[in-house]
Amino acid sequence: MQAGCELIKVRSPSRQYHRIFCLSEELSEIRWHPTSKKPDKARIAIESIKEVRVGKNTETFRSRESTSEFPEECAFSIIFGDNYETLDLVANSPDEANIWVTGLSYLVGGNKSKCTSPEAIEKKQDMRDRWLQEMFEKAAGTEVGQLDEFEVMQLMKKLNNGVTSMRVRQKFKEMTLSKVRDGASKPTLSSYEFVDLFKEMTTRPEIYFLLVRYSSSEVMTIDDLLIFLEAEQGMAGVSREKCQAIINKYEPSAEGRDKGHLGIDGFTNYLLSEDCDIFDYQHRSVCQDMTQPLSHYFVASSHNTYGNWPQMGLCPKHPPAGLTNYLTEDQLKGPSSVSAYVKALQKGCRWVELDCWDGGNGEPIIYHGHTLTSKISFKAVVEAINQHAFETSQYPLLVSIENHCSLDQQRVMAHHIKTVFGDKLRIDSPDLSAAYLPTPEQLKGKIILKGKKLPADFVGEEGEVTDEDEGADSERRKIKKEGFKKRALIKELSELVTLCKSVRFEDFHEAAQKQKYWEICSMSEGTGIKFARDCAEDFVSHNKHLLTRIYPNPNRVDSSNYNPQDFWNCGCQIVALNYQTPGLMTDLYDGKFRQNGQCGYVLKPGVMREEISYFSANSRDIIPGVSPQILHIKIISGQKFPKPKGSGSKGDVIDPYVSMEIFGIPADCAEERTKTIPHNGYNPIYDESFDFTVNLPELALVRFVVLDDDFIGDEFIGQYTIPFECLQPGYRHFTLLSNTGESLEPASLFVHVAVTNKRGGGKPTKRGMSVKKSKRTRDYTHVRPVGVKTIDEVFKASLAPLKEGSELRENVQIAMTRFKEACGLASIANLKQCIRLLATRLAGSSDTVTLQLSMREGLAFLEAEGSAPDMLKKALSAFDSMVSESKTLMEQADCLVSRIDEVQKAGLEYHDNLSYLLTKDGLKGKRLSKASENFAWNIRVLKGQADLLSRSKKECQDWMRQIKEAGIALGLMSSPEPVAEPEADPVFEPETLPVFEPETVPVFEPETIPVFEPETDPDQSSGAES
Repeated sequence: MQAGCELIKVRSPSRQYHRIFCLSEELSEIRWHPTSKKPDKARIAIESIKEVRVGKNTETFRSRESTSEFPEECAFSIIFGDNYETLDLVANSPDEANIWVTGLSYLVGGNKSKCTSPEAIEKKQDMRDRWLQEMFEKAAGTEVGQLDEFEVMQLMKKLNNGVTSMRVRQKFKEMTLSKVRDGASKPTLSSYEFVDLFKEMTTRPEIYFLLVRYSSSEVMTIDDLLIFLEAEQGMAGVSREKCQAIINKYEPSAEGRDKGHLGIDGFTNYLLSEDCDIFDYQHRSVCQDMTQPLSHYFVASSHNTYGNWPQMGLCPKHPPAGLTNYLTEDQLKGPSSVSAYVKALQKGCRWVELDCWDGGNGEPIIYHGHTLTSKISFKAVVEAINQHAFETSQYPLLVSIENHCSLDQQRVMAHHIKTVFGDKLRIDSPDLSAAYLPTPEQLKGKIILKGKKLPADFVGEEGEVTDEDEGADSERRKIKKEGFKKRALIKELSELVTLCKSVRFEDFHEAAQKQKYWEICSMSEGTGIKFARDCAEDFVSHNKHLLTRIYPNPNRVDSSNYNPQDFWNCGCQIVALNYQTPGLMTDLYDGKFRQNGQCGYVLKPGVMREEISYFSANSRDIIPGVSPQILHIKIISGQKFPKPKGSGSKGDVIDPYVSMEIFGIPADCAEERTKTIPHNGYNPIYDESFDFTVNLPELALVRFVVLDDDFIGDEFIGQYTIPFECLQPGYRHFTLLSNTGESLEPASLFVHVAVTNKRGGGKPTKRGMSVKKSKRTRDYTHVRPVGVKTIDEVFKASLAPLKEGSELRENVQIAMTRFKEACGLASIANLKQCIRLLATRLAGSSDTVTLQLSMREGLAFLEAEGSAPDMLKKALSAFDSMVSESKTLMEQADCLVSRIDEVQKAGLEYHDNLSYLLTKDGLKGKRLSKASENFAWNIRVLKGQADLLSRSKKECQDWMRQIKEAGIALGLMSSPEPVAEPEADPVFEPETLPVFEPETVPVFEPETIPVFEPETDPDQSSGAES
């Protein structure tokens, strides 16, 4: 900063000037040149700076023309003077912008305590230096006072084992090179030299920048940490005791722990710890509703495939979740292994397959029939399953029996199954009065067999069943000519199959009419893809009641995999993969079932479970009743990336970049990538932000992939896949995984995560664009015409409350956005950050103004005492509007929800006779199907919009709580009245990231009403010359 660098000074989109900016030697002012006016005018005193804003968060930067001209990470603004003038600047790189923002924030913070001289700043760094000096003296002793290379490496490992020995040794040699030249045979370092070495090797600039922004010095106090945890990390109700506990756990210096200070080393330790992992800790245990029917869950399932884990480098203790391979190479000649079942069960797999054939000595065996694969004992596999079935997950285990045995060996199979499994085996007959399968909770600790079954009225000891499971698709033409092959089945084995009877799939209409809830159909990926493409809505409806198993096409002899997401999008529960094959598809499966305590069951989204609802996996429209989300991901840096496996041609140098992918319904799929950082795999800094629209968060997966940029072909370094619902907000680290699922620790990524609601359900608003400058329209949810006058009249009664509810949410959203803009913050900011910024702004003001927060009837009120500057008045006015709109929504929400619910109940009365009423009115064919679809759409819209309105009310109540907590932490509270706490969500409501913007309505055949006309702002005035 003192040496100076070129920045772009932005006055307007058409007035941009390249200037050299520098910090004075006394650290008292910033200057720039060349200038068209007197040099004393081209400077800003540090003591006059009120605030340093990151990103495009001023009127000039928010203008439509400037929105995309400069990268967000390179822009920053200086607010200065009694009139709160603005100096908008753009750096050449995010690193440069970070240096200026951090340095100025540090100086502005130090100015409050009169500590802006170089000597005073040096004194602030004493705590870290004293700790390092103390550690050095303990290692070297007071008499010697020097450490040689080996001793330095030992001490570095003790203080920070994240630094590699090779880098320490290299740095040591650089620092002692002059001593070696002077003839030292065994060069050493003094304590001051060691302190310099330690700081250079361990201080991560991106974490240092973050620390300084949230503290007034180089250490975080308890108050600083509390605000950071609540405002950035999304933690609620953080106490001072919790902050002290974090300091005690992660701060290495005794002085810091005693004073309640978290230095750069402790802060780094905290951000690298499990407490700051990106994966939501709540999903480390079972957290979803396990009392839904079995058909309402995705189940971790495997196919009988054959890959050799040890040959692929996979640690036997950590196989991918869901694998149940009894074969360990390819499908034609690989060896089989009982241990594969054990490893799979220990990873939470809940569907295993037994391919049973006649063996020698009267004992059945398991292997892939008509191939050269080796054989394992059926009894040994059953015993292994019995021993390990519920080690990891207590929820039901489904065992698929593919029976190719003779009658005699079937009797042996039945005997082993009954004697080994005993009471664990579920043999109770299905409840004929029920409409759905039992729940995972009801079936806890039970083993359920899937297989062929003789008719219920069959009399005798043995009979015949068709053999139409796997292979049916590949032999379909032959089957049409000759019919299905018959196989003998003994009644004793048939009676062990109760809840998963294997039947042939004809079509969705036939299944809806005849298939029982305890019957399961299997189809190959090819057939499944055809149904997913041609009749996705019917596929989803089918899977609400009935189980569907998808297996790889028979021609995948290389054990390659299909995309499981295509079938999850249709609600298929048993999506079986060849899990021993590493790659993208395995990563998706691993990530999917990492949630919900890795118990092997994941609850499907509500739109895929509700009896009357409309959902098409192929739809690119907004989903009725689901609030779209915007995922904001900032890739900050990477740490200690390994070389790509098997690459040796490039030596030790890699050129890494990060790719981000969203997997989900087609409307959500997206991919972005960072720039390439050349020749740096140790600590590459990216500082790039990306936004993704996610319409159905419960189905979405987020995948991070690190690749080595190479002109021949980019090479895989590591990846991490996580469900959208498991993302934690804030600054997060996560360890990369290899292509076989092994941890690549210490290789990691450092990111910032935020989630906001998509505004209005239309295209997402560009970041930084002001609401009042945008030509906006109000979009209201519409119900669709069914074609029966009496039914349509019922649904028309919902138009008014739907419109009013949409207006309430939109008004709150606009008021919230205006308040954030008035505070100078971006859309991803939350209320606690806004309140903190206002308090900080006042603390740095020369005016005698105090800010007080009071709570009255559950609402927050901010009042300024004294002569408040115009900028503060504008922010307080926007705050009052936000609270007023929130109050209106909270007061009217219940009444509107009640009106919408009444229309929904009235509509549901027609459901049972819907087909008769539609036919009576002359509807048939496609018109009949469309009318039924519109009826389901309307019911889903009404339920979804009522739920959104109720959640918006709870969010408004939660905002009041957040404001109160921020007021208490910042010492602004003037009234002890408690905030009315929001109603508790249902225990098993799917967890979502804390979202600090109000829910907005999706667009459903919108009727648009203009609200905002374009406004043209006058040019911004500034006291700084051009």
